[in-house]
Amino acid sequence: MSERNFKQLIEARWAEGKFVCVGLDSELGKIPASVHQKAAGRISDAVVAFNRAIVDATKDIVCAYKPNGAFYEALGTSGINALLETILYIHKVAPDVPVILDAKRADIGNTNDGYVKAAFDFLQADAITVHPYLGAEALQPFLARGDKGIIVLCRTSNPGAGEFQDLTVFGQGPLYRVVAWRVASKWNKNGNCALVVGATYPDELHEVRGLVGDMPILIPGIGAQGGDLEKTVRAGKNSRGRGMIINSSRGIIFASSGEDFAEAARRETLKLHEAIRWCLAAS
Repeated sequence: MSERNFKQLIEARWAEGKFVCVGLDSELGKIPASVHQKAAGRISDAVVAFNRAIVDATKDIVCAYKPNGAFYEALGTSGINALLETILYIHKVAPDVPVILDAKRADIGNTNDGYVKAAFDFLQADAITVHPYLGAEALQPFLARGDKGIIVLCRTSNPGAGEFQDLTVFGQGPLYRVVAWRVASKWNKNGNCALVVGATYPDELHEVRGLVGDMPILIPGIGAQGGDLEKTVRAGKNSRGRGMIINSSRGIIFASSGEDFAEAARRETLKLHEAIRWCLAAS
């Protein structure tokens, strides 16, 4: 096990009143032209420079960073290198801020061994998102890493989420509730599990919070996806007024396409941070 422990890191950020997770969905085509010019066409340099500027501007306000692996994998070797450099940079300049790799992994057990080594040992992420569909047996390589956060998809923020997640399981209610209950009661033996529940479904978020107690919940859907922050905080906070990792990606990192992109990212992060604090005080 590494010296870094996701649960301890995130709890410490919550204790400081920090709940904003900045999603580093650093799509190459949306990175400002000024960054590309300085990178002189080097893809990895452009992505890393952009991410570093965002991190430098926001690291004192956030509870976590969440790079989405898809935007890096799409760039091939350069993208993977940029992802690794980004995570290592966060560990260097913001060592108390956990990094969540949004990779949504799931496979049979021996394949998951490879995913675990890639995410935690090579990329050095502190947590990862995973699918529950193959069950706890297949996910054991992830669940066994007690120092890492294993964040299980439960009720996602996309419009079509209900196609499967709302299906009724005989005698147990909708599938997302079954997932939430099982993760909390059966899978969380190492105390390292969390769930993904979208801000676009505050009623379901309230239900899940009631099922899982004080477990961490990663909440995407604020910002560009239109989630209601006040309803999200009211539904998502735990018994201690914590437990929320509230993610915003595009609304922060692409708040400006000009040379002031980092300043704009800080402004939007601070705005969300203050809004969460207000919602907590009012709820």
